[in-house]
Amino acid sequence: MSTKKTNSNIPLEPFYGKESKPGMYPYTSGIYSDMYCGKLWTMRQYAGFTSAAESNKRYRYLIDQGVMGLSIAFDLPTQTGYDSDHALAIGEIGKVGVPICSLADMEILFQDIQLDRVSVSMTINSTAAILLAFLVVTAEKQSISRDNLNGTVQNDVLKEYIA
Repeated sequence: MSTKKTNSNIPLEPFYGKESKPGMYPYTSGIYSDMYCGKLWTMRQYAGFTSAAESNKRYRYLIDQGVMGLSIAFDLPTQTGYDSDHALAIGEIGKVGVPICSLADMEILFQDIQLDRVSVSMTINSTAAILLAFLVVTAEKQSISRDNLNGTVQNDVLKEYIA
């Protein structure tokens, strides 16, 4: 029987159990030692509404229902780097997600949400660095170290360029 290998030339076994050292390199059984037996996968819903305050209400509701991660839906002006008061943003503000134009908006978005207890996913692309900075500063203002933040930021600048 031939042994399958990864692209990195690591042999693959037909089955991996606890004896295959989950939580240890090469992480074939997962990144945590007890994987989903001890830590459930992150459940999140993509959501964002007309304002930071309305989105915050929804996020707090979702967390109360057991969601462990937030997937932030931003409006198109935010995704493409326009503030809500820009002429090119007219008619698009808050339509397909939350408008975030400032640190103050981000603070409202995460008011009363413990950022060290929830994973935050931002599909944002070209403005990723700005919104990630807003998130980090918001956490720090809540006395949460950036080391305790969890989540992902998508930064595919070609997505908006091609669109």
